[in-house]
Amino acid sequence: MFKTRLISGIVLVLAALLVIISGGPVLYGALMCVSVIGAGELMRAMKVHGSRYGLLEVTSFLTIIVYYTVLFLGREDLQLAVLIGGVILNMFVYVFTYPRYHADQIAAAFFSIVYAGVMLSFIYQTRMMEGGAFLVWLIFLCSWGCDTCAYCVGMLIGKHKMAPVLSPKKSVEGAVGGVVGAVLLGAVYGAAVKGEILEYGVICGAGALISMVGDLAASAIKRNHDIKDYGTLIPGHGGIMDRFDSVIFTAPVIYYLARLLLG
Repeated sequence: MFKTRLISGIVLVLAALLVIISGGPVLYGALMCVSVIGAGELMRAMKVHGSRYGLLEVTSFLTIIVYYTVLFLGREDLQLAVLIGGVILNMFVYVFTYPRYHADQIAAAFFSIVYAGVMLSFIYQTRMMEGGAFLVWLIFLCSWGCDTCAYCVGMLIGKHKMAPVLSPKKSVEGAVGGVVGAVLLGAVYGAAVKGEILEYGVICGAGALISMVGDLAASAIKRNHDIKDYGTLIPGHGGIMDRFDSVIFTAPVIYYLARLLLG
């Protein structure tokens, strides 16, 4: 299992490097696919998806695709309109297929659109902003860097449980180590790319805090629905939502903090 997880992790990192460095249409297409797959995993976990894909899943996927399309065309002014249209479209499905779907499933479908679709799209938005070729790496640096540092510190000195029910292995000491580690990584990265060292450190620290919430939130959803992993797409890691749980929360935070502190 460890060997499989290691190999797939290396492949995932290399693929991420290639896609993010390429930017533009390559990143756009990759993220749209990842978002659709992630939304499908969420809807399956929250019992929207049955034995086969239904009309509600199709309209939710369509909403994500249209959302990414207007984003790619630079029509940010239409993003909210697309989401509202997605709600209306899903309500059409709810009404005209009644009683096939329950109201909870309609809410879960829209949640999946925003959670896996909209929030992940901020990786693309960060990459395409001014200086985005450097700023986009802060998303992964603070989320995956925090996770690694928190694991190491927690293994060494972790004693106090941070969320004993959701994740018994996570400790307060590990969380502090993760945030501090992310701040240091951000500052070092800022110095390496000749950016704003203090601002990069602050952005990474804030992103690290949010990334831990994202990780625990994804775990909470799995526990609520009695599943171990969201999927099997990434051997040894699970699905898209298992691997990108913290990145999903971090991406919009990094985007807006970068605009606020570095814009």
